[in-house]
Amino acid sequence: MSEPHPPLRLHVPEPSGRPGQETDFGFLRLSPAGAVRRPPVDVAPAETADLADALVRVLDDEGRAVGPWAPEVEVETLRRGLRAMLRVRAFDARMLVAQRQRKISFYMQALGEEAIATAHAFAIAPGDMCFPTYRQQGLLLARDDIPLVELMCQLMSNERDPLRGRQLPVMYSYKRAGFFSISGNLATQFIQAVGWAMASAIKGDTRIASAWIGDGATAESDFHTALTFAHVYRAPVILNVVNNQWAISSFQAIAGGEATTFAARGVGSGIASLRVDGNDWLAVLAASRWAAERARRNLGPTLVEWVTYRGGPHSSSDDPARYRPGDDWQRFPLGDPVARLARHLEGLGAWSADEQTAVQQAIEAEVGAALRQAESYGGTLIDNHVPPIESLFEDVFQVMPAHLHEQLAQARAEWAQSSANPKREGQA
Repeated sequence: MSEPHPPLRLHVPEPSGRPGQETDFGFLRLSPAGAVRRPPVDVAPAETADLADALVRVLDDEGRAVGPWAPEVEVETLRRGLRAMLRVRAFDARMLVAQRQRKISFYMQALGEEAIATAHAFAIAPGDMCFPTYRQQGLLLARDDIPLVELMCQLMSNERDPLRGRQLPVMYSYKRAGFFSISGNLATQFIQAVGWAMASAIKGDTRIASAWIGDGATAESDFHTALTFAHVYRAPVILNVVNNQWAISSFQAIAGGEATTFAARGVGSGIASLRVDGNDWLAVLAASRWAAERARRNLGPTLVEWVTYRGGPHSSSDDPARYRPGDDWQRFPLGDPVARLARHLEGLGAWSADEQTAVQQAIEAEVGAALRQAESYGGTLIDNHVPPIESLFEDVFQVMPAHLHEQLAQARAEWAQSSANPKREGQA
């Protein structure tokens, strides 16, 4: 008679660090800088399995660019990239302060992740469409044609808000910049991007799509549906998974990043896949260029897992000290993307600590001036600014239909009555 089996039990992943203890980052599976091969751009998806398990890195510990992925890039482009990251960091810091001052209701930083969006912005072309999630403001802040004031007005939902108060703060939308409207629903941008890319191919266009998702959102069904359509139709799309280790308070292992990598899911779906150091600006630029060329040459989609770390809270409503060690970001093995690119430029004799201080001061002054200008357009939450009642009805249809005219008239009458007869304090 066979021995009875032990009772079945589930495996519940646990993070390797909690408040009051040091995180063991051994789970990251790092590769030495320059050690990972760079295949030809027309490589078969199945032949990228090793790249989905390793980690593409360019900058070594001394700040030198090494290995086959080191991109050909002008020094001035590197300087622009560093300034873009500094701009994102300064903008984020000031907007978080504005939220704490109750000038805006909500904010989400990209602290520690600045290299991913800014370098990617340097790798795509005008006309390409990005389908971002809510930590890719670097795609906009790396550009010169998106005024800081416009972004701030969107955060304030004031009278100069280009979206007229119809989106939550940080959910920007810029058709002219190839920045598709951000959705608060997780993972929707992946299927939207694949559909957009398929439409581009159907029309015989030359534009590609690039979609962004967090590690936690890979557990959504939309993620897997997008991979299926992208693989079957060889859609010209880049599928970016930002693995910043934490989805609000849930460690990335809960979404399936413990026993395998998120990049491996792409290979399993028949998609060329890379796992890349997301805190290495040069590696991000090189991998983004590689994936964009595959898409543009009709070689199909690429899934890229960007390994990084969310340095700040998930949002202004989050307190990460409740679920992870407070010094995690300072101890993260891949370091600070700003410091790493600065060290590389210093090694080239193209940057210095004094210049960085001067650039930071200039950017902070630019951000401060933009905030003062944005506040002049109708005030902030502190000022109890209320948009006009008409803004609920206008700009919905090209020509307002009769039933909305009726509703607007009714709303005006009710608003006028309530304003004329305000309830006394304490009155029910």
